[in-house]
Amino acid sequence: MLKVLRPAIARVLTPVGQILAKTPVTPNALTIIGTIGMSAGALSLFPTGHLFAGVMVCTGFVLTDMLDGTLARIKGTTGKFGAFLDSTMDRVADAAVFAGLAAWFVLGGHDKLLAGVSVFCLVTGALVSYAKARAESLGLRCDVGFAERTERLLIGLVAAGLAGLGVPYVLAIGLWLLAAASTFTFGQRVLAARRSAAETPAAGSQPDSGSVAVATGDRRPADRED
Repeated sequence: MLKVLRPAIARVLTPVGQILAKTPVTPNALTIIGTIGMSAGALSLFPTGHLFAGVMVCTGFVLTDMLDGTLARIKGTTGKFGAFLDSTMDRVADAAVFAGLAAWFVLGGHDKLLAGVSVFCLVTGALVSYAKARAESLGLRCDVGFAERTERLLIGLVAAGLAGLGVPYVLAIGLWLLAAASTFTFGQRVLAARRSAAETPAAGSQPDSGSVAVATGDRRPADRED
């Protein structure tokens, strides 16, 4: 949904990436720093009810994490491991956000239902990404998605931030909306993979290695959903 904004984001990040390219900082270091910062902020601030502060910390490290692809492109160091690390660390950061929200509902929010919805968002978000990565590792087309990672994070963090400012019901609405959108997107990708498999000749099938392969060899700054 937000793919139209990615070229604009890339233009904003490019000057920062050019400055960082003159330093010893590596794209993989930015990836790890962004993940650690985001996870620490979400798991330390959300469970204690500091929702707005947690969102601000997470947002700051999201921007840091987004720079890794830009820096890799400028330095010419894009590669398979960078793409793998980027996608894997994204899953860690996403899990921290929704685990932190689930912990808040258990410890301070006293709402076990919404704690369960938060965990559901965590799981379906991972499934959305896994479905595309697994399909493309088998040579199937799966380039669809109503709610990709950017949209999921935006909904979750905006809802949490507004809740932290005292807006009533917004977090519950955001989580239920996110749960529905993630489920729909997962279904989209399963159907897309099924259609692609039906169009693919059986003779060229690949052996199942049981592992998820990264769909592209390059770390892409503008399209980070896998």
